[in-house]
Amino acid sequence: MPTSYLIPCHVAIVMDGNGRWARKRFMPRFFGHKHGVETLVRTVLACADRGIQYLTVFAFSSENWRRPQDEVSGLMNLVLMAVSKYLGRLETQGVRIHIVGDRSQVSQRVREAWHEAESSTQHNTRIHLSVAFNYGGRWDVVQACQQAMRAGIEADQLDEAALNRYMAMSHVPDPDLFIRTGGEERVSNFLLWQIAYSELYFSDCLWPEFDDAQLDAALAAYASRERRYGALKQEEPPAALLPQVGS
Repeated sequence: MPTSYLIPCHVAIVMDGNGRWARKRFMPRFFGHKHGVETLVRTVLACADRGIQYLTVFAFSSENWRRPQDEVSGLMNLVLMAVSKYLGRLETQGVRIHIVGDRSQVSQRVREAWHEAESSTQHNTRIHLSVAFNYGGRWDVVQACQQAMRAGIEADQLDEAALNRYMAMSHVPDPDLFIRTGGEERVSNFLLWQIAYSELYFSDCLWPEFDDAQLDAALAAYASRERRYGALKQEEPPAALLPQVGS
């Protein structure tokens, strides 16, 4: 484990490549998703060991509903399996879980599993794991605007800091480092508002193969960069990028 790196406070990951990993092994896509969950658990604990305080992962996008029905059903069942199998371990390791996204389209059983994960870990502070499920960056901006309007905020009072309070990720600071595995170099509608000043890191590694060495490579790349936040020299992030409400 590196000890001299500048460690990011918040890391966001697009966990891409589960299906291709399974296909290379002549297995169904669900096989890849299952191993992807195991990789996620290892990565959460590896991040905690390195002093990363916040980890956000893209588990299911609002566009993923277009996938074949059997794959979507399998992913929903995987949520239930993951909570049953790994929640106890994560809780004892000091992980606090947050579910981020539109919950209206998922089943009652899935919502209950999420509630169990959040409520049983709400006392933990070692690392905050935010799981983006049925989430999209554009959805997040729209729902934040809708909440601000319902709250009666006038147009001339709605600035970045005000809107940030209504974003789905307002409970954490914006990501310092954005990682995408699987060889694709795009953000795919993930955290569009929050990654305005994030350092981007793209890896050819398929997600189930992501290990400590891959994580350390991303952290080393981050440490080699100078954080600018749009300025000519490194400075503190704009106030709108800082968390506005407590966790």
